[in-house]
Amino acid sequence: MDQDLQEWQESLREVHLPRWEELPNLGLYMDQVITILEHYLEPVFPEGEKILTPAMINNYVKLKLIPKPDKKKYGREHLAYLVAITILKQVLTIPEVRDGIVWLAEKVGPKQAYNLFCQEQERELSALFQPPEGECPAGTEVLALRMAARAFASKRMAEKMLELEYTLRQ
Repeated sequence: MDQDLQEWQESLREVHLPRWEELPNLGLYMDQVITILEHYLEPVFPEGEKILTPAMINNYVKLKLIPKPDKKKYGREHLAYLVAITILKQVLTIPEVRDGIVWLAEKVGPKQAYNLFCQEQERELSALFQPPEGECPAGTEVLALRMAARAFASKRMAEKMLELEYTLRQ
């Protein structure tokens, strides 16, 4: 198990999410969008997990998380939204994802917000391999517990920040 974990850790260190400029800037059909996003995101999702489906994308359009496609074609902005949504929905609710995307995009603009998201996600994936603070008994079970505790704490902090930002807007 230790060898498998080390190999997985190494693969996460090498994860590169495409920046705004690296995303295709042409109209893609739904099946092309799914293929390209699975390629971008498969290193950070469990093997065999369905990352994105046409129904998910259609729901994101209905919920106004992403703009409507132009004549059934999706562009760079759609891809950027879908990368962020697919990752963020793993830890936040859809309304929280929407609020967070809107908040950051209003602060720095969509392009910078997306690039910042990619940069921070890659940084956090690499930070998983830094030695933990304080003494930690050996064993992957303790490390798994520590990671779950960190995930919960980080999730709660993000939720509170979004809640406070939403409250200030009203």
